[in-house]
Amino acid sequence: MKVLIVRFSSIGDVVLTTPVVRAIREQRPDCEIHYVTKAPFKSLLEHNPHLSKIFTFKKSVKEILPELKAERYDRMIDLHHNFRSVALSFYLGVKAERFRKLNILKWVLVHLKWKVMPDVHVVDRYFGAVSVLGVKNDQKGGEVFLSKENHVNVQQDLGVDAAGYLAVAIGAQFATKRMPLELLTQVLNKIQLPVVLCGGETDQELAAAVLSSLPDKKILNACGRYTLLQSASIVSQSAAILSNDTGLMHIASCFQIPTVSVWGNTVPELGMFPYFPQDKSRYSLHQVEGLSCRPCSKIGFQECPKGHFNCMKLQDAEKIVERTNQFLLLPKK
Repeated sequence: MKVLIVRFSSIGDVVLTTPVVRAIREQRPDCEIHYVTKAPFKSLLEHNPHLSKIFTFKKSVKEILPELKAERYDRMIDLHHNFRSVALSFYLGVKAERFRKLNILKWVLVHLKWKVMPDVHVVDRYFGAVSVLGVKNDQKGGEVFLSKENHVNVQQDLGVDAAGYLAVAIGAQFATKRMPLELLTQVLNKIQLPVVLCGGETDQELAAAVLSSLPDKKILNACGRYTLLQSASIVSQSAAILSNDTGLMHIASCFQIPTVSVWGNTVPELGMFPYFPQDKSRYSLHQVEGLSCRPCSKIGFQECPKGHFNCMKLQDAEKIVERTNQFLLLPKK
């Protein structure tokens, strides 16, 4: 049987499909698994031994339709479930199994603030799409595979020892999901180990401000210096990670890195909290409870719609510090 898995974006969403990929390969060895995603996310999958082929596109899936059509798939596993993925299954003429996106329940949560979402991680909803194949969640977590070329020698490049530093994912696609400078400096000033700031080129300004605000702390800036998988390598060697609701948070869970997860305008009830199916004690969630405006979106905004940004400004910095320092002492898995 030839199976096509579809998840177009983004970093965290693609990473969270990897338990499904592995489970199909191990539980249905008769299946040849292909995957289609956007070009920027190919690196998350290209070293995955469970995949036979990866198809990518830059702007539109139309770019690769002839190639996909030629594969003559037996089944499509739609883990994106939007108009484009539905249209793709019709074009390919293949039966598609789709995960429950729960858009109506998300709308109710965001706009009416009613907590109607089931207490189920999105990974478990992904597995609902492959139940027809007899595939079940093996509870082993996600996977990101690194090649030798992706490995970062943190001692040589950053001057820190493996398992001897805190990784901090300071970025996020939307500003309302990012810890502001004031919160970051409050927390990082009391961290017991060296700190490595992780992110992309767009995070360099915030990283520079953190370094300027804490000149006496050992803080290394890795933002914009490394590829996504090299950043994953840095995270994989850390003692723990402090993260916004963002892709590196999900990458960290693939390496069982203890995770302190700080939430702004989004909420864990949307099902995208850190995925540690075997040991939930390796992550902690930090959010401002009782805000009538939260969640204001299921993804985020570039500025607070209310203008106050209380979902981050009212965070309990001391509690974040306490939990982070505790996690830095946990044994490596």
